[in-house]
Amino acid sequence: MIIEQFITNKITQMHAYVNAVIDNKLHYTELDQFILDTMAEWTLLKVVDETPNSAQERVFWHLMHEISLHGAQALTQDLFFKSEMNTCLDFFKGTGSYPIDCIGWRPIA
Repeated sequence: MIIEQFITNKITQMHAYVNAVIDNKLHYTELDQFILDTMAEWTLLKVVDETPNSAQERVFWHLMHEISLHGAQALTQDLFFKSEMNTCLDFFKGTGSYPIDCIGWRPIA
């Protein structure tokens, strides 16, 4: 699987997971597990390039790192964090601008 296809697929899934947690339709531990599974799948691609290819990929990695750092439970408890993550989701949908302070670096092997 090529990197762009991987990112595109995961953005769609991430969008669904984050929205479901925010809407209380999915327990946050499911999103945490999705993050872990996605990172495990990423390592199978054996990526060595250090520079993300697109703005969408940078926002995707920013979202991944932020949720990993704060935990998906923060989406239900921290309004500022929830707002920041919604900004990323809006960018994915094309209805928002590039998130301020977005630093999304792809992990490398």
